[in-house]
Amino acid sequence: MEDAVAVTQHHGCGLNEMVVNTLIGVGCNPNVAGVLLVGLGCETLTSEILADGIAQTGKPVEIVVCQREGGTLRTIQKGTQILQNMSREVANMARKPFSLSDLTLAIECGGSDATSGLAANPAVGIAADMLIDEGGTVIFSEPQEMAGTQDLLAKRAVNEEVGKAIRGMIDREEQRMRAMGIDSRFITRGNIDGGLTTIEEKSLGAIRKGGTRPIQGVLENNYRKFDRPRHSGLWLQDGTERDISSVTHMAAAGAQVVAFTTGRGSTTGHAIAPVIKITGNSETYALMADNMDVNAGFILDGSETLLSVGQRIFRTIVEVASGKQAKAEALGYRDFDVFTRDRLAERLLGFC
Repeated sequence: MEDAVAVTQHHGCGLNEMVVNTLIGVGCNPNVAGVLLVGLGCETLTSEILADGIAQTGKPVEIVVCQREGGTLRTIQKGTQILQNMSREVANMARKPFSLSDLTLAIECGGSDATSGLAANPAVGIAADMLIDEGGTVIFSEPQEMAGTQDLLAKRAVNEEVGKAIRGMIDREEQRMRAMGIDSRFITRGNIDGGLTTIEEKSLGAIRKGGTRPIQGVLENNYRKFDRPRHSGLWLQDGTERDISSVTHMAAAGAQVVAFTTGRGSTTGHAIAPVIKITGNSETYALMADNMDVNAGFILDGSETLLSVGQRIFRTIVEVASGKQAKAEALGYRDFDVFTRDRLAERLLGFC
């Protein structure tokens, strides 16, 4: 159906707690009005497990199971009818104003170049600070791209316990990289072509997306636990550097809007949360005008200040949260991916 968004996972039928927690979190996201779960029928991870978790929100949750309905065609027929009924209910909902304190922003980067750390990321950091000052919440993930910044981030922790958690999250990620034979010089070809040299250099620019406000805590994202922000402010998530998966997990933690910086250019959108593209590279903005929402390159040519671009990004976030379509959404990008860690590798490394 035109009004429905289809998402899936590719981790098999087993009861993987990370998959369960992520899918339940996505279903609970405020952007989702209703959920239809489609199952095969003999999984260990059943639709009922997900339905029980999502139903706690009070939103409509329905299930169709291929083996019970009698095959694909009957399942599609029944599912379509359910979605039509949900669509009518959603159409009758009236928009209501809400406070910025109810808004949770995810910040992400992909296809970075030297302009990302100089312009786009610090401008997003200003917007993040502005939202937090209004009582809102910001989630910042990608621990691989925090490598080497443990001391800088730990200094911003609200207490010693949070500082220890920040160091632990980044240290574990560095251990995973070393275990795979990856040294700190590993960055993508696009990053290198864009003027970056090491993951540490990239990290120093990447963490500027998080602004300057105190870090409230580290959101666990593993086989034991899946955390959501417990109150407003800036939170780090123990997630992944993979762009789409990272956004999915932040959406599962409650993020309704995404600010995504890219120097080389990215087309990424998301099935659950609108993705606002910000580039610090004016050439990329001109070349990929169909995909970019905000040009932060004006900072580097001196025609606009860092503060004014940050304020413009903040206004764009509010506009998109109020119903304006980001370009990725308008183009129909509905990317979705669920991230899970290799449990055997985690055990061998002593992490679980």
